Amino acid sequence: MSEKKSGIDKVLIRDLANILNDTDLSEIEIEQDDMRIRVSRSAPQYIQAPVMAAAPAIAAAPAAAAAPAAAPAASARDNKNAVPAPMVGTVYLSPAPGAAAFIQVGATVKEGQTLLIIEAMKTMNQIPSPRSGVVKEIIVNDAQPVEYGEPLVIVE
Repeated sequence: MSEKKSGIDKVLIRDLANILNDTDLSEIEIEQDDMRIRVSRSAPQYIQAPVMAAAPAIAAAPAAAAAPAAAPAASARDNKNAVPAPMVGTVYLSPAPGAAAFIQVGATVKEGQTLLIIEAMKTMNQIPSPRSGVVKEIIVNDAQPVEYGEPLVIVE
């Protein structure tokens, strides 16, 4: 019994790491008797926006809607070629800080190609193009909070 406590069960740690990979969890912790083991992934470096950052955008939306400058956003929302946000979160236009953006205006994209990432609850969600076409407009900015259904990109 003393051998078990003095050494680290590497097989158990590998099994836990495999569970993380198989389930896309970011952390797993187990406790047996007087031993506790936690295995976690390190978060990507570009997750910097706090979850509370979305609240000011919600409060600012009614004020912006009253402004005349809101007309382009309204027309983008009505555009049948606009790709809407499938969730609430923070948009990232590139896979990492300093990396090239997934798409550029004027670029041709294929159906299923990643347009951008939305970070929601510390999970990076790739947003695929729903159709093949040309990127006419990128409506959102990098690290901008977005609401469900908000137009992100126009692909025609």
